Amino acid sequence: PVVTGFLHLGGLRTALYNYIFAKNHQGTFILRVEDTDQNRVVPGAAEGIEDMLDWAGIPPDESPRRGGSFGPYQQSHRLDLYRRASDVLLERGAAYRCFCTPQRLQLLKKEALRSQQTPRYDNRCRHLTPTEVSEKLSQGLDWVVRFRLEKGVEPFRDLVYGWNKHEVADVEGDPVILKGDGFPTYHLANVVDDHYMGISHVLRGTEWLTSTSKHLLLYKAFGWDPPQFGHLPLLLNKDGGKLSKRQGDIFLERFARDGYLPEALLDIITNCGSGFAEKQMGRTLEELISQFEIGRITTHSALLDLEKLPEFNRIHLARHIENEGLRQKLIRELQLLVEHVYGDQQVDQEVLEKEYVERVLLLRKGHISLLKNLVSSDYSYLWVRPSVSREQLQTISGEVDEIGKLVLGLMTRQAAVLTVEELNKDLRSLQKQTKETKYSSVMKLLRLALSGQQHGPSVAEMMVTLGPKEVCGRINKALSS
Repeated sequence: PVVTGFLHLGGLRTALYNYIFAKNHQGTFILRVEDTDQNRVVPGAAEGIEDMLDWAGIPPDESPRRGGSFGPYQQSHRLDLYRRASDVLLERGAAYRCFCTPQRLQLLKKEALRSQQTPRYDNRCRHLTPTEVSEKLSQGLDWVVRFRLEKGVEPFRDLVYGWNKHEVADVEGDPVILKGDGFPTYHLANVVDDHYMGISHVLRGTEWLTSTSKHLLLYKAFGWDPPQFGHLPLLLNKDGGKLSKRQGDIFLERFARDGYLPEALLDIITNCGSGFAEKQMGRTLEELISQFEIGRITTHSALLDLEKLPEFNRIHLARHIENEGLRQKLIRELQLLVEHVYGDQQVDQEVLEKEYVERVLLLRKGHISLLKNLVSSDYSYLWVRPSVSREQLQTISGEVDEIGKLVLGLMTRQAAVLTVEELNKDLRSLQKQTKETKYSSVMKLLRLALSGQQHGPSVAEMMVTLGPKEVCGRINKALSS
């Protein structure tokens, strides 16, 4: 990737397809940082991209950080290689020095736009004689190296789009391949690097499809075999518009910060695209690798509906909760969240004990989309013991003491196994033992005594989550206050 910013969902999808393709074929996934446009390089972006690939669970096998046999993996550290490559093309007559000033190029562009044509270089310096070139060099004039585009490009077979060719010489001027500052452009750098790094397959965005014929002309000029190319269709919003980078709402850091699991992001960006025999939610990375078929990628754009992300996350979060090892990490995260959100209201440390937090997670599995849902106001009863007076309960029913005793008795009997189904039956029969309190009022009274709230999960669910000891403690506290 280029390092003009941080990793967003489009970049993640390109990386993911490269990763699962490489792993599917027992290959190597390489991260090469393209930082040749020094004016646009964002400090820290290269490290940020690698951090996010690690977070997403798709770390590169070779990269600037990890190293490898074909480094360096940052283009700004390979300038000598590009200079030597451009010298080879100059010697072969496949490239030439261009002395046109920025002012002249600007005038060409203005003139083309004025006559409603696509701006292109007029190849003026292509026709300079060796003597004229020597003369200009002796004058110390600035120059760049341009590649001679030849007509009659050969078709190539794209792994996604099939047979393709673009007669680039008919529609554009000779491209700059080495700039005045000694840095290459993308066209030269990626061709040289792919060759020297032994790259066999390149999966990249569809915006590069029309440049591929140009790159193949470069391979031909060097006498090198090109890798196989596959161009991935665009990732768009569900309405077909471009993914918005404003407010950072598609950058991976934002999703990580909001508590989304990387598995959910990998799942949704492949689910909305193609490359698999069938659409299916909840795929793991292992399943993505084993089920991926590049021939199944379609050429139409992938429409991403981020409103569905919470549902994808719910599925993967439930899987994490089920897994003993992953659950321990979630317990610690939830303990920290509770301390952060309810720290100033904390009555005591019992609600932060591992067994209590683990029970909450297991009981809410499948009901929550994000771990932080458990510290929302709906669930505050789990972490903050309510202060409810006996008088408040008496406004609901005059049989407060009787109902309290029945619930305490029920908890003592039920201590061994509490299930929501059993408790619902028991609460029904408990209400029948009261003189005049309706079932809805019994529920309202218990909800208030246990949570201090009017709404939230069912009373039976609350009682199971809190456990017999906590339920009894809260009922006794309310009766005696």
